[in-house]
Amino acid sequence: MANPFRVAAIVTTFFPNSHAGVIVPKFLHGFSTDDGLIAPRTQLASLFIDQIHQNDVGRQIAHEYEVPIYESIRAALTLGGDRLAVEAVLLIGEHGDYPRSVLGQEMLPRRYFFEQICGVIAESGRPIPIYNDKHLSYRWDDAHWMYTTAQQFNIPLWAGSALPVAWRRPNFEHPLDAPIDDALSIGFHMLERYGFHALESLQCQVERRQGGETGVRAVQCLSGDAVWRAADEGRWSFELANRALNAIDNGPGHLDPSQVEDPHIFLIEYRDGLTAAALMLGDNGYVRKFAYAAKRNEVVDAVEYHTDSGRTHTVFSYLGLNIENFFLTGIPPSPVERTYLTTGILEAGMRSHGSGGARIETPHLAIRYTSTESQPRRPTNTRPTGASLSPWEIPEPGATPAADSIPIGRDGTIRGRRR
Repeated sequence: MANPFRVAAIVTTFFPNSHAGVIVPKFLHGFSTDDGLIAPRTQLASLFIDQIHQNDVGRQIAHEYEVPIYESIRAALTLGGDRLAVEAVLLIGEHGDYPRSVLGQEMLPRRYFFEQICGVIAESGRPIPIYNDKHLSYRWDDAHWMYTTAQQFNIPLWAGSALPVAWRRPNFEHPLDAPIDDALSIGFHMLERYGFHALESLQCQVERRQGGETGVRAVQCLSGDAVWRAADEGRWSFELANRALNAIDNGPGHLDPSQVEDPHIFLIEYRDGLTAAALMLGDNGYVRKFAYAAKRNEVVDAVEYHTDSGRTHTVFSYLGLNIENFFLTGIPPSPVERTYLTTGILEAGMRSHGSGGARIETPHLAIRYTSTESQPRRPTNTRPTGASLSPWEIPEPGATPAADSIPIGRDGTIRGRRR
């Protein structure tokens, strides 16, 4: 294409079903949606992979689509030259063999990657959009540095996951400036990795409440029997949990504590007086979906977030389309402050969990922002359609070509020819 809009993908690792594996190929193959396949408007110009997984497919895909792989982040952004040569950066710091902190957090190198990207941008004096997959960092200090550095250098920054753009049943979100008296989200599986999804599915709704987002005063994470005792004390609503579970298709319908192994709950006190909770129901299969419920003026609304979208992982197509729109316009589809705040809530919750459920004061989370009237592009159906589930979008990956079958340039790139 003439004057292509070039994107550099900076990823931790690249294997089937990894975040790189379900996002990056869509910038090559196109984005499968309920309305069919939408061709990319940008060009994947380079790729950096920090760790080569034993089931790596990144090198094969790059070889097939003639995308050079570089051995450094700087080279991926300069395309092997001495100055910034791309128009946007896709930063996917999810999955990989990284250690955990003493609090059990995955020490993914998002800030480290981001700092190198910003270094190249600062040298060039040309700010370009950066999308960061999921939360900003496992450490609040790093997340704060990333957010303020983007502001300092006028770098358009967007971050988050696919949950807010997933199918919803019913297709519901709060009207702007809606009264919300109480709110709760349902999550499952790993406390930090999936806890972010539960908190984000909560935050993308409650930020639309009357008066806008005011920030968070305190966070507490309770575990085991303390979860149920907190419900008995009225600190979170069993009614909302039941309504959220009832919204899940083929779900349990109601909350039975005897069926839940290793429960946790994030209790959140907002600065404007709203209290909310994210209930994590373990990993024994009792719940495998995310859901949300809220009470407003004695009326309860409940919604299921549906992410099951077949081998094409179409939910990531909707995320990818929003990322691409952001790259082309420099305007985040939703406030990056949502992810900034949610990152802080999660980090405070992990500190609370690590200290036996202590209440953590969060004066640093006095983050104010207003949700946008126009929302990111997401499905209007409540379930994926046949078009979005079609298997023709991404062929099954074959074996990765042997290293000696891929030409490697002296500049550290791996180059191939599309088959």
